[in-house]
Amino acid sequence: MTDQVEHKAKMERLKASVDRRIEAAQEEKGLLIIYTGAGKGKTTAALGMALRCIGHGMKVAVVQFIKGAIDTAEERALKSFGDRVTFLRMGEGYTWETQDRERDTTFAQEAWQTVCGFLRDPSYAMVILDEFNIALQQDYVDAAEVVAVLRARPPMQHVVLTGRGAKDVLIEEADLVTEMKQIKHPFRKGIKAQPGVEF
Repeated sequence: MTDQVEHKAKMERLKASVDRRIEAAQEEKGLLIIYTGAGKGKTTAALGMALRCIGHGMKVAVVQFIKGAIDTAEERALKSFGDRVTFLRMGEGYTWETQDRERDTTFAQEAWQTVCGFLRDPSYAMVILDEFNIALQQDYVDAAEVVAVLRARPPMQHVVLTGRGAKDVLIEEADLVTEMKQIKHPFRKGIKAQPGVEF
């Protein structure tokens, strides 16, 4: 019985603390969200947020940098929502595959200019820049320019950046940053990428 009393008292304190934070959090604004790190799940997390927006009847734009050459099931699934989703694959593949900095820069710049159009359009509730952190890390797109454009976007528009190696200037600018940490990965044991898990 003592365990139950202690547990109840602990949960009451926790609830009071959470209730105070909920009461204090009254501001609404478009968030800048970054998913980075070496672990799997960055794009998956971003596209899960896209589904939430779609479920609320909102419009979403997804622009894939770098790995845009790959046809994925999530693209087909998201496009099935019609005009609520714009999904663009604008890269040629991973940088270790393309091995052409000039071409990669050109593709990244073209994708960034397309994104800038979405970032001026308040009808899009969320804009996802998939693998954009890699384009920034490689200096295909200027980070200072990106920050300026993000600051000028519609006030309630959410933006999600994914990819390893997020730049410090974007991390500082962001409202939410999650770093995915790899503990284990099947590829390290010779297991290939599989439908429904990796693509």
